[in-house]
Amino acid sequence: MRHHWSRYATERSVGGMKSNNFDPTDTTQLSSASPYLGSRIFALQFTSTARGARLARRLVGVRLDEWGVPYGTGAHETTVLVAAELAANAVRHGHVPGRDFHLLLRVTDVARIEVSDTRAERVPPRPGRLPEPELAEGGRGLLLVDALADRWGWRPRLGAPGKTVWAECALA
Repeated sequence: MRHHWSRYATERSVGGMKSNNFDPTDTTQLSSASPYLGSRIFALQFTSTARGARLARRLVGVRLDEWGVPYGTGAHETTVLVAAELAANAVRHGHVPGRDFHLLLRVTDVARIEVSDTRAERVPPRPGRLPEPELAEGGRGLLLVDALADRWGWRPRLGAPGKTVWAECALA
């Protein structure tokens, strides 16, 4: 099982919190002081595949439940769906061969999801400028994000090529 997890997600440390890919439900505090006291942070890098996107969605759900946003609640389902759409978009539209995508989940009074990929030339439209949905099979991911999230947007990726698409969902 250890090898299975390690192929699709890699260990990352953000703000003093360490996410362990061998036991994705274990978040231990590192010795350094966290600048995010009062918030919970989960950050992990995933392979830019459908399997990586599914794993990202599942781990967001597990973390939310552990942090007091239980399965079956509207806040949990909305946040997981938004995270799933952002991860799927990173795989579909932000994939660069040999490059992974990064997901960050920060929970305070809102859940903030950030998904970063390495493809800089394909950027989403700005919020409020989404095209009308067509009757095609796909292409509605950002429309769902726009409808479900309280706020969303994107920015160039800091310190690396690519972009970060983020969304915030109220938990109350």
